[in-house]
Formats: sequence, structure tokens, C-alpha cells
Amino acid sequence: QVQLVESGGGLVQAGGSLRLSCAASGRTSSSYVMGWFRQAPGKEREFVARIGWSTGYTYYADSVKGRFTISRDAGKNTVYLQMNSLEPVDTAVYYCAARGSTTSQYDYWGQGTQVTVSS
Repeated sequence: QVQLVESGGGLVQAGGSLRLSCAASGRTSSSYVMGWFRQAPGKEREFVARIGWSTGYTYYADSVKGRFTISRDAGKNTVYLQMNSLEPVDTAVYYCAARGSTTSQYDYWGQGTQVTVSS
């Protein structure tokens, strides 16, 4: 089992920045892909970004490209999501997730952290 704990959410004004953290523990693997997702009220959960734990390869949703940056610190077993130029549409609960590199299904999820962007 893998445990994921997110932190760093909060309230920020439009144009501001936040950095989310996702601490991983348990049976983690360097072959995992780590992802960030978000779910706004009344909407389906959507993909935000992902990073290969060993490769460092990143991929972003078009809606956040150029504003958000995903990174990882192997020594701390932590994945980050740096969010800049935040907009009210970015308001959502943000979830960290992990999956194996050979599957598209994320098997492990954190509890989520709320991000609220005021206009």
C-alpha cells in the first residue's frame, strides 16, 4: 500500500501562487507515475499534471500549461505542484495520485486539499 498526504492548499487572490505538496509513504516505487487531479464543485475530477518518478518526464493539461509546474524530491518522497497566476476557475479540491508506469489507472489517492482563488 501507498499512502499519499497532500498539503499546501488555501485561499489566494487571483494572480497569486500556491505550492501543493504530496508526501508519499509505504510501498512506493521508483517506477511510479505521480499525478495531480482536481475536482471543482459540481464537476467531474480532471487531470492536472503528472511526473514520472524516476524519469522526471512531465505532462500537463492544456488549462494549466505555462502556469503550473510539477516536480519531485526523491530524497523527501514528495511531489510538488507549483501553481502561479491562479484564476478563480482553478478553485477545486486538489488530489495527489500514484500509479504504475505500465497502467493508466491511478491506484492510490490522497485525501485532497482545498484551493480557493478569489476574484
